[in-house]
Amino acid sequence: MKLYELAQMVRCKNAGPFALTIDILFGDRESYEKTLATGVLTPKLISELYDIPLEKVQYFECTGANAIKFSFPRKAFCGDFEDGDVYGCQHHAPLVELEIPV
Repeated sequence: MKLYELAQMVRCKNAGPFALTIDILFGDRESYEKTLATGVLTPKLISELYDIPLEKVQYFECTGANAIKFSFPRKAFCGDFEDGDVYGCQHHAPLVELEIPV
């Protein structure tokens, strides 16, 4: 299944002017736990997809909210001339079509 079929919401936003956060929220515990059990959503995956050093990727399992969260530094700070997404809301795109083997 694709991640968008399992998750209720996949979003990205600013976590301050120098970092981004990706939130993957599931509508039920079963989808959340199935996705976690696959081991696909890891800091290593985010590091590779976004070309970020692995040690800079933070990973959080938010069990009470059925959510997985990643935070990492932006390539260009918010509002910089090289910044193509001031609100940080377009960076979730590589994850939406990600295949999750459930």
